[in-house]
Amino acid sequence: MRRRAFITLIGGAAAWPFAARTQQGAMPVIGFLNGASPDAYVPFLTAFQQGLKETGYVEGQNVAVEYRWAYGQYDRLPGMAADLVRRQVTVIAATTTPAAVAARAATTTVPIVFEMAPDPVTLGLVASLNQPGANVTGVTQLNSMLEGKRLGLLHELAPNAAVIAMLVDPNFPNAQNQVSDLQAAARALALQIHILHASTERDFDTVFATLVQMRAPLLITADMFFTSRIAQLAG
Repeated sequence: MRRRAFITLIGGAAAWPFAARTQQGAMPVIGFLNGASPDAYVPFLTAFQQGLKETGYVEGQNVAVEYRWAYGQYDRLPGMAADLVRRQVTVIAATTTPAAVAARAATTTVPIVFEMAPDPVTLGLVASLNQPGANVTGVTQLNSMLEGKRLGLLHELAPNAAVIAMLVDPNFPNAQNQVSDLQAAARALALQIHILHASTERDFDTVFATLVQMRAPLLITADMFFTSRIAQLAG
């Protein structure tokens, strides 16, 4: 995550509300909304907190943070986002794609700063990368645009494999775009894609059993749910 850019955007998106609350003597509140778990997000959370300090905000002294974690259960995010809006937070830091989508659906007035992998324009979060518009802005790595490249690298590692297994979380907002992009890349390489779905840890046993039967290499799509369980998947 580009920590400095992300924190700068939080400060810029919420500059007026922060100043207004300071004049009123109230401490500004950041709503931190995340689709993963705090254990999986430790390095990013540390960077977030350090970035706040670098811009003059120390949690508990001159800014408060309301944390909401979905632990991979993306269906909980809309309720969490709505709760942050009800609490009248100054700005919402939506870290992970599902969190950004939920926050955008919850409010058109509270400033939202996102950090995600896919294209926010494709997801309808912003009007354009140059002029996001409305109450939403943020940072994206555009990792989803590299899925075809990742498939090409996997093909080089396993050149004799005619079938590639693709692990997808059907609840991930960008899942359909991921599948479409990889299917197009697979056709160009004359490969067959076999899609495996997992949205909970309970699904992993079925995924692994299928992989054993298929004897196929596995491509894991970009999704914080999978990233936060990378040790389990690698094992």
